[in-house]
Amino acid sequence: MSRRALRPVLPHSPARGKEDTLVANSQQMLKLDQVLAELGMSRAAFYRMRARGKGPRLLKLPNGHLRVRRSDLDAWVSQLDTPAY
Repeated sequence: MSRRALRPVLPHSPARGKEDTLVANSQQMLKLDQVLAELGMSRAAFYRMRARGKGPRLLKLPNGHLRVRRSDLDAWVSQLDTPAY
C-alpha cells in the first residue's frame, strides 16, 4: 500500500456580488465582430457611420486590433433611443 501526500484543497474564489459583476461587464472589451453582430450591421455600414462622426468610441490596441468598451456601446445605443415622429 503506497502512501500519497494529500494536496490541500484550495478554496474557490468567492462569488462575485452584483456590483462587481456590473463593473466587470462595463469594462468588458468587445471585438468589432461582436459589436457588429449585436448591432446587426455590416462592417462597411459601421465604418460609413464612423466616417460621419457617429458610432461608439473605438479603442485601438497596440497590435492594431479594435475594441469597444461595453459601457461605451451601451451609452451610444441608449443615446439613439429617441422616438421617430
